[in-house]
Amino acid sequence: MSKVLVIIKSMGIGDLCILISNIHAISKKNQNKITVLAQQNTRASSILKDDPHIEEVIELNENEIKGFFNIIKKIKDKKFDQSYIYSDSLRLYLISKLSGVKETFHYKFFSKKGENFFKAAKRFTEKILKTEIDPQSKIYCNNNDVEKAKKKFGINKGIKNIICGISASGPTKRWDIKNYIKLFENLNKKFQCKFFLAGGLNDQELVKKIMNTEIGKNCISFSEMKLYETIPIIAASQYYIGNDTGWGHIASGLGLKSLFLFMDSPPLAYGIYSKNINIICPDGLTIENTGHNTRGKDQISFDNVLKKSLEMINSNL
Repeated sequence: MSKVLVIIKSMGIGDLCILISNIHAISKKNQNKITVLAQQNTRASSILKDDPHIEEVIELNENEIKGFFNIIKKIKDKKFDQSYIYSDSLRLYLISKLSGVKETFHYKFFSKKGENFFKAAKRFTEKILKTEIDPQSKIYCNNNDVEKAKKKFGINKGIKNIICGISASGPTKRWDIKNYIKLFENLNKKFQCKFFLAGGLNDQELVKKIMNTEIGKNCISFSEMKLYETIPIIAASQYYIGNDTGWGHIASGLGLKSLFLFMDSPPLAYGIYSKNINIICPDGLTIENTGHNTRGKDQISFDNVLKKSLEMINSNL
């Protein structure tokens, strides 16, 4: 059994979630738990907390990730046999080599620009392991924590418990909050619903706009919770509806039926990897031609989102 380090350069929660299936494949192939080195922004410690394939998560803050010898110091004494670097970074390759890792696998240097994130990772892992991997990522959550969340927040099968991804990494990736309010009102007319508003401290103005409406009494905000506190709540729920955001990728990884609104990011890279994700693109666009700089948030049809939401919920009845 080899002692293995996986190095992730990407800073997004969604990026980490997509890579989980690759990490699991490496763990199974080596018949050993894996250590993951990642940026703090990926929230890897929280997301991988209960993962049986993970030995340890080493998180680096935004200053540490730019370093060199400080990273070597963190990993050299652990004496890894192999490292898998999900990046074309020459710096990370040198860090691995100078840390005494016996065998270092990495993307071809300066090759990643314009690459499909999900496909590049899958191709890289499959080439090394010489086996096809299932891209469907799975996030683990302790059953006792899930049961506690159900009791604390009144989550049961008689109610449609929906994680609502109202936030995003930027305004061009965020459907108008008025549309979400209207959507929640319409869904609540069809079913008894509880809406969990998935956003952080920076999204409190969005949360406030929802809480100040009539539908606010059916809503619970995540904005002041730590991520690890929200994961059992998400695991206990049934659906995700919202923007292409880290919350959605966590929900998908936890097995929730999910409806993603792609308006300024590529579903080919961030949507098709999971069978749990249903995709909506701006009117007139497709999965193939929706991408970065599409700027299509005003072309996402409310009627289409409502229709797809009802279809998703009804398919689970």
